[in-house]
Amino acid sequence: MMTNSELRRMARRHLDGRWGDLVLVTFLYYILSSCISFPFQVGMDENIWKLFSLPLGWKVPVVGAGCVLLLLLLPLQWGYQVTFLRAWREEPADISTLFHGFRDFWRIFSTLFLQQLYILLWTLLLIVPGVVKALSYAMTPYILRDHPELSRRAAIHLSREMMVGNKGRLLLLWLSFLGWAVLALFTCGIGYLWLAPYIGVSEAGFYEDVRQQYEQRDGAEADVPAAGE
Repeated sequence: MMTNSELRRMARRHLDGRWGDLVLVTFLYYILSSCISFPFQVGMDENIWKLFSLPLGWKVPVVGAGCVLLLLLLPLQWGYQVTFLRAWREEPADISTLFHGFRDFWRIFSTLFLQQLYILLWTLLLIVPGVVKALSYAMTPYILRDHPELSRRAAIHLSREMMVGNKGRLLLLWLSFLGWAVLALFTCGIGYLWLAPYIGVSEAGFYEDVRQQYEQRDGAEADVPAAGE
């Protein structure tokens, strides 16, 4: 089992020579995410409607169209995370990887939608259970990449199994970047273009570590094939 400091060090090693590509991918991801979410944000902002005296009859269609567009964020987000997993594995990882989620849109979208729905329902119950479930299901996108044969619930269940005893470690990994996130604020957000790949590749390494740990635990090697098989 790798420590979080080892994961971060390995992430920097995998990022060496690839910063430019991954910063570009991150920039494009942020631009596309903003464009996709813009109609929904406009539709929900009462001040914009009042400022421009827009007909209220347009609000429902605009919000509806915005909701439909938001569906595209899930496969886009998946491709973004897979880009970092490929970087950790020293596989080709460029802008094209960002759109891989649209090749298998329904499987990716429906699984991640179900994952987010579960997290939302637990969060509505209480904040802490929501955080715990977010940690439990965090490996789902990577599992979808390695195990296309799994059903939606099976992929989420496997993430929960992998994260047994690892949720606290992942939380500490996320929190370890808090200082860098604060510093990035002083760059008007530009620093996040470098911080996001650092976090993403570190989390991908975390997945690789817990996957190997899971395969070695309780004879699970026969149930979960290694990545790339």
